[in-house]
Amino acid sequence: MTGGAAGRLAEARALLAEYPLVDGHNDLPWALRETVGYDLDRADIAGDLTGRLHTDLRRLRSGGVGAQFWSVYVPAELSGDHAVSACLEQIDVVGRLLDRYPADLTRALTADDMVAARAQGRIASLMGAEGGHAINNSLATLRAFHRLGVRYMTLTHNSTTDWADSATDEARHGGLTAFGAEVVREMNRVGMLVDLSHVSADVMRDALRISTAPVIFSHSSARAVCDHPRNIPDDVLAALPANGGIAMATFVPKFVLPEAIEWTRRADENMRANGFHPLDTTEPAMRVQHAFEAAVPRPVATAATVADHLDHMREVAGIDHLGIGGDYDGTAFLPQGLEDVSGYPLLVAELLERHWSPADLAKLTWENAVRVLRGAERVAVEESARRGPSIATIAELDGGQNGHSARR
Repeated sequence: MTGGAAGRLAEARALLAEYPLVDGHNDLPWALRETVGYDLDRADIAGDLTGRLHTDLRRLRSGGVGAQFWSVYVPAELSGDHAVSACLEQIDVVGRLLDRYPADLTRALTADDMVAARAQGRIASLMGAEGGHAINNSLATLRAFHRLGVRYMTLTHNSTTDWADSATDEARHGGLTAFGAEVVREMNRVGMLVDLSHVSADVMRDALRISTAPVIFSHSSARAVCDHPRNIPDDVLAALPANGGIAMATFVPKFVLPEAIEWTRRADENMRANGFHPLDTTEPAMRVQHAFEAAVPRPVATAATVADHLDHMREVAGIDHLGIGGDYDGTAFLPQGLEDVSGYPLLVAELLERHWSPADLAKLTWENAVRVLRGAERVAVEESARRGPSIATIAELDGGQNGHSARR
């Protein structure tokens, strides 16, 4: 590392000490389910888990993380009551982590809680439910998740739900159905952030039109830089300022590096041929991944690749509407230098090299995310004063449409 690069890295670490990173998405809870069956003695994040997981306390500290949205993820293969139970299990393991490591992690339900955790030198721990199918088409279940501490919900995961189209599945609804619109309104009313990562572009546009609170993209990058359906089109980025929302750039190579898209498709096919889900990060699955990578070298993204997305997103949406969502422990491969949660200072150093100011970086790492959650809290007070809990059902709003549900 050159003297200039070392100086920028030191400056990045100093900035993160003052304005720590709010990361929008980390799949550690699901990784703990898949690797150790939630047995925290077998994966003690107070120890060094390098080579096993992307996340442990030492590396979170080294990475300058001050607040983490832990994903309470449910795969699309689980549905109905099974999806609800799986989400509850994820919520439970986050609670167990907070009980086990109180000197490092603290529960955060509000923006004020995030600020207090920062003052205490602890990592504010929030939760985001990834996959709207986890509410099993029930607004009461949505409210129950919120009472348990979930502060955002990703409207879909990789599959289209009964009420919202996924970016990576067949579009059956042309966006949000009438029930999907009611889900967004109820999320506004209770103060749960609407997360638009994974959804189709039409769902993004519908949600921006309907939502009275700021939305988030917890882990998505720019489609104009890498043309993957998981990324955000420019017209949607340009609409974020009017909504007040935030787009949190992700690190997943196939979402940030165009050359990685085809390689990943072939790697996924190889995983399926060997009996593994492409998102499986258990040790046997990773042996298959690494064997394929040895035979077919993968295109390698870097911190500069991610910075290219952030440069573009700042140009289109503005600095007030950017954040970072790494997707650690939810992806098999990561950019060079960003292989685990200790890598955030390298990205900040890259942005310093590109003449991002300390004030801009403070917004990116900390201030924007806190403002967005505070905005959702304010809207919830206003909406709750106007109306009570919705008891609408999907049958009432979308019934009889045979998979092409009524839209509102």
